[in-house]
Amino acid sequence: MAWDLDQYRRDAESFLEQIDREYYLQGAGHKPDLAIDPIYERFEALFERDAVDRIAEAREAARGPDETRLRYLHQFALDGYLGSITRDLETRVADLEASLEVEVGAETIPYRMAPVVQANEEDSDRRSEIEAARNAVLDENLNPLHLEELQRAHAACRELGWPSYLDAYSDVRALDLRALARELGRFTESTEAGYARTVDPELERTVGLPLAKLRRSDLSRFFRATHLDGLFPSEQMVPALRSTLSGLGIDLDAQRNVKLDTESRETKSPRAFCSTPRVPEEVYLVLPPIGGREDYAALFHEAGHAEHYGCTDAALAFEFRHLGDNAVTESFAFLMEGLTASSSWLVSILGTDGANAAIEHARAARLVMLRRYAAKIAYEVELHGPDADLSVMPDRYSTLLGEGIGVPWPRETWLSDVDPSFYVACYLRAWALEVDWRESLAERFGDAWFANPRAGAWLRGLWASGQRLDAETLLADAIGGSLDFDRLALELTAL
Repeated sequence: MAWDLDQYRRDAESFLEQIDREYYLQGAGHKPDLAIDPIYERFEALFERDAVDRIAEAREAARGPDETRLRYLHQFALDGYLGSITRDLETRVADLEASLEVEVGAETIPYRMAPVVQANEEDSDRRSEIEAARNAVLDENLNPLHLEELQRAHAACRELGWPSYLDAYSDVRALDLRALARELGRFTESTEAGYARTVDPELERTVGLPLAKLRRSDLSRFFRATHLDGLFPSEQMVPALRSTLSGLGIDLDAQRNVKLDTESRETKSPRAFCSTPRVPEEVYLVLPPIGGREDYAALFHEAGHAEHYGCTDAALAFEFRHLGDNAVTESFAFLMEGLTASSSWLVSILGTDGANAAIEHARAARLVMLRRYAAKIAYEVELHGPDADLSVMPDRYSTLLGEGIGVPWPRETWLSDVDPSFYVACYLRAWALEVDWRESLAERFGDAWFANPRAGAWLRGLWASGQRLDAETLLADAIGGSLDFDRLALELTAL
């Protein structure tokens, strides 16, 4: 039987609908277990080696928008193929993570809960003990599986004809990942002089230590920022989102395709998330109404995804609605998340006194995160490159992350701290793109753009294009210009 590309697209869309709905049902607490294996079994033909090869052949002959569609589909097939040959290892890792325990003195902590306990621990030495114990468990029990998974993925990319995993994803993303890593290296250099000056006051406030005396284990407490919890009351979290979207001319409760799930369930995820079984017809925004700075930020981030997908033009091709460059959707998520650190928003929506405390912490936290991700992409380019020597990569990871963030960095997380398919590049480019969206909105509609329906209409115009265009092309078409990490560096380190 002849291979049918259109049928492949229909099956791919059906697969994503079923898998995303399953993740929604389990994550929202409607069912206790995540039953994805039967779905993968029904659609196993999507992720066979033959599918990757045939899409590659079709892509090679295509031009213009057709080539873009096929490139997006090529990445989908490659992701799925690599996932299919490592799924047994992923399952074993997930099972172990759910069952392993960390011994800290006389206390036993579930492996997955250890970072939460660490973030809420006031004593720095105790935080260090928790992290060291967790890393020891990781290194002994999980890293051998992570390493085998990495080696299988690397070998598969070479068998498919690319020199390396790095070259495979540079190709299917149409992105020079080596050049992006060099550009982020320059970002790190340009923020060096102002780094400690920006983060030290917030580190002193949250963990009682300056950068020069900080340990890696203290960072979770820094990001937790318990001193800000009172500024973000739980009872105002959902009303704040409704009010913000209303100001943009969006009635969240009237959006039939964007379903708001706020019910309390015992097994519901403790963090907000967005699930997209059918774009734009069926989008879920799931949130537990807990409160606190982190929960507000997470909710608004996921609301950015939900509105982007919910406003996508239904007439677009499957690839442009469900696949594509995720730097685009992440940029809109960061835009909405950024409101929770905006003076105008904090005062007008929450009536907050002391908004400056939230703003300065968010700036310091974002700078630490960007320098961390700049170090991560440099590391991942080495790790996944054609000349990688895996025996030295734990030390390279420790060195690059330690130098980037300015604290001694553990070796043990050299594999668990790596996301598949260079998703790090999406986050980094999204952070830069968010600055363009925010500045353009302020120029057009003022600092309180979130209270202007015309700003909402402008955003919906961008959202309608889904991910038909990559981040760089969408920016050029919408407002001109290109991604600028220098401007981002200046914003984060300016006095």
